[in-house]
Amino acid sequence: MSAAASYCLCKDGESNVALQGALTYACATGADCSAILPNGACYNPNTVKDHCNYAVNSNFHNTGSCDFGGVATISPNPPTNIASTCNYPSNT
Repeated sequence: MSAAASYCLCKDGESNVALQGALTYACATGADCSAILPNGACYNPNTVKDHCNYAVNSNFHNTGSCDFGGVATISPNPPTNIASTCNYPSNT
């Protein structure tokens, strides 16, 4: 059996401004954000929080860092509301 999966996700209760900041930073520093563009596999649900989750997790998968100014945290589980077309990578 492999090591437990881990995901970097944006915290509940953060403002959309803080979430957008983490999203923008993640996309600029290692995340592959093409999936959250319109018509992308992970575009829906189309919320700042859901896009933030995808971006910081993608960045985490590529860089190993989940440091987004306190906006994100490590989780053992992926988000529950991701689209069936969306591939959510984990660090194991």
